[in-house]
Amino acid sequence: MEEALKDVQSGPSEVALDIDHVGVKNIRLPLVVKDRAQGRQHTVATVDMAVDLPSRFKGTHMSRFVESLESWRERSGEELDYASMKRLLSDVLSRLHARKARARFSFPYFITRPAPATHLPAPVCYQCRLTGEMEEGSPSPRFLLEIDVPVTTVCPCSKAISVSGAHGQRAAIRIAVRMKRFEWLEGFIEIAERSGSSPIYTLLKRPDEKFVTEHAYENAVFVEDAVRRAAEKLEACGNVTWYRVEVESEESIHGHNAFASIEKSVSKP
Repeated sequence: MEEALKDVQSGPSEVALDIDHVGVKNIRLPLVVKDRAQGRQHTVATVDMAVDLPSRFKGTHMSRFVESLESWRERSGEELDYASMKRLLSDVLSRLHARKARARFSFPYFITRPAPATHLPAPVCYQCRLTGEMEEGSPSPRFLLEIDVPVTTVCPCSKAISVSGAHGQRAAIRIAVRMKRFEWLEGFIEIAERSGSSPIYTLLKRPDEKFVTEHAYENAVFVEDAVRRAAEKLEACGNVTWYRVEVESEESIHGHNAFASIEKSVSKP
């Protein structure tokens, strides 16, 4: 039967142009990631996968991405780390006869955080993405780790000019890093949370709300302050070779958001 089914994808293209990325998006699957406190954490990932496509081919074989992902799940036990990502990318290159392959795993990561005064625990969610890219003949992939961390910020200007109070709001600190070696997700989350006015908590009773609002008020920061704080900490992280950090504040008294970003390669001695 396979001999009778025409392979249209491998035929010639009407327009002789190379395609940079072609593939599949939004594949949902169970995932296991490393957890500093518990060892392993079960979560759910959305996976995007792509390869390059030379101009001589009409299309790629989309089913082979899913086949490669299923083979990866069987071998890795659904656990995502740099070694298993490398195996996945190598398999994609081989199955699709590609020169370049890319895979991105997007997943929520949870840390149980006790409230600051009552110490009642509840999980806080952080959105994470790990992207791997690999070229044919390359001994190792390039990895990009991205984490979105919610924080609270209080405006220093509002605090300085007001008789009482200051406007505060939720902000997002988005960190992207390339590294020489493995680093815990928790370490980058801590960097972000120490750079805002206060971390975000899921469960707060009245004593906790009092603590958080007073702590944030005493630790007022602009987005410029927060992005510089985070960048300073990332530069001091020994395994980071490149980073991008952006802070975006959902302003509570303005009709717009405020943001600041820094992107930099880090040379290590």
